[in-house]
Amino acid sequence: MRKHDMKILGVSGSLRAASFNTALLRAAQALAPEDVTIQIFGLHDLPLFNQDVEDLGDPPAVTAWKDAIRTSDALLLACPEYNGGITGVLKNAIDWASRGKPAPLTGKICCLVGASPGATGTVRAQDALRLSLRRAGADAVPLGEILVGQAHTKIIDGVLADETTRTYLARHLATFAARLRS
Repeated sequence: MRKHDMKILGVSGSLRAASFNTALLRAAQALAPEDVTIQIFGLHDLPLFNQDVEDLGDPPAVTAWKDAIRTSDALLLACPEYNGGITGVLKNAIDWASRGKPAPLTGKICCLVGASPGATGTVRAQDALRLSLRRAGADAVPLGEILVGQAHTKIIDGVLADETTRTYLARHLATFAARLRS
């Protein structure tokens, strides 16, 4: 990576192997500006937040999660919507990353995207995610949203195939990177 390159940590709030949101992150990797690297971090091994566990010291998966946030310039959060809200796995990850002095999320700039089979994409979940991030000290950039509705018609076999959505995502990432540079 060149010295001026940006490192963005991509995180999917879905654990599903055929996740639309993980596919959206893979598309973001390919569509990111030339000087931006998006590294996808999986939340599969993150234990449920428990103060008793934390008091004994962060488990290795939690340490890896916190270190990945600390060493990134920003976060790209792909937020599914389950029952009108944020997924438990994503909320749990935020809870872990809100802990410590300083907490890894403190001051971290975040960009939100989301894909869902529903017509409105992940609008309600992204609203809830913004609230959780704000409470954790992070800054969810008000760029507008990437709300991929009817995702099953746009993401085919794990690939974002819809050209309009690909163009919009590329433009969104370029705007986000420009904000990070300023």
